[in-house]
Amino acid sequence: MVNQLEAENRNHRKLGQKLELFTSLEEAPGMPFFLPNGMVIRNELEHLWRKKHQKAGYQEIKTPIMMKQELWEQSGHWDHYQENMYFSSVDDQNYSIKPMNCPGAILIFNSKRRSYRELPIRFAELGLVHRHELSGSLNGLLRVRSFTQDDAHLFVRVDQIEAEIDKVLSLIDEFYSHFGFDYKVELSTRPEEYMGSETIWDQAESALESVLQDRGVQYQVNPGDGAFYGPKIDFHILDSLGRSWQCGTIQLDFQMPEKFNCGYIGEDNKLHRPVMIHRAIFGSVERFMAILIEHFAGEFPLWLAPVQAKIIPISDSHANFANDVKLQFESAGLRVEVDYRAEKMGLKIREAEKQKIPYMIVIGDKEMEKQSLSIRKRKEGNLGVMSIEETIHLFAKEISQIS
Repeated sequence: MVNQLEAENRNHRKLGQKLELFTSLEEAPGMPFFLPNGMVIRNELEHLWRKKHQKAGYQEIKTPIMMKQELWEQSGHWDHYQENMYFSSVDDQNYSIKPMNCPGAILIFNSKRRSYRELPIRFAELGLVHRHELSGSLNGLLRVRSFTQDDAHLFVRVDQIEAEIDKVLSLIDEFYSHFGFDYKVELSTRPEEYMGSETIWDQAESALESVLQDRGVQYQVNPGDGAFYGPKIDFHILDSLGRSWQCGTIQLDFQMPEKFNCGYIGEDNKLHRPVMIHRAIFGSVERFMAILIEHFAGEFPLWLAPVQAKIIPISDSHANFANDVKLQFESAGLRVEVDYRAEKMGLKIREAEKQKIPYMIVIGDKEMEKQSLSIRKRKEGNLGVMSIEETIHLFAKEISQIS
């Protein structure tokens, strides 16, 4: 049973305002504005995403935010998703703002002749999408109208399907373990409205189920909740309060490659149809941020914290040394601020703790004389006196253990 008071204290909208992470404005309902502190967290998440995807053999792409209506008719989104889409008309041509990234990835795949030797091709995209949500359903970063999907679209041969899905499962597990999340798995099968034949759907569902069983993954079947173009595996992460959030997904798609006439030249020198795997890990960067804010109650690990340390000079006479320390920390790639205000040290420390800053660095006469720093850690108190180099090493070690 979730403690309602604790859940309210962790509410990402309140913490987002208090910690100056993001804001919502009437000028763009459901489309969040990210403040400097929030952008630090976004950039760290995207940096982690890029690093892990590059290592896993993905190529990053970027596709247009708005494409011709005919494309969405061809993909099936027009028939199955039109009520959730935004539209525009330019030069007597109808356009749709993309609600999903997959058609753009297909156009890139089709932009040149492909060989079986190239497959699997793994395209990854941090793609901004727009979906019309009812105004009453909007909720901070959890339910929005514009968000960034951490999509990937893999083009594979039929004989590569299970091996590639197995690799995606490993990558998702690696990501969630990075944040300390446990998660549950669901296999979602053919919905009432679907594209393609039952035979192809049975083949796709069997492939997903086979990989889950071979890996010994515990999963539940969610009948009828697949995408209109294919079955999927959904991942529900569990936060520090035990709440479940649907984030990652793997979708196996035989339909789109056929609709867009995708092909590659096989070893037999004949044209073959690839299979497409859609997958996301964060699900959406915005939603994942909201979950992290509530999971950590705004007390982010050092690598994610917008401000990693607050430098607190006791008086104006210590300000120049504090600034020198700041420059050394920034040169080491650390995010620090100096509190130059003419306030009592105790007040500055309390305010830094309220801002959930991981470390406080106090500088007075003794520290200036010895070129050292007095270190305090949030919730732990005084850690003693260290040299500048020792403190930078302490921070770097803590960051490297997690990030």
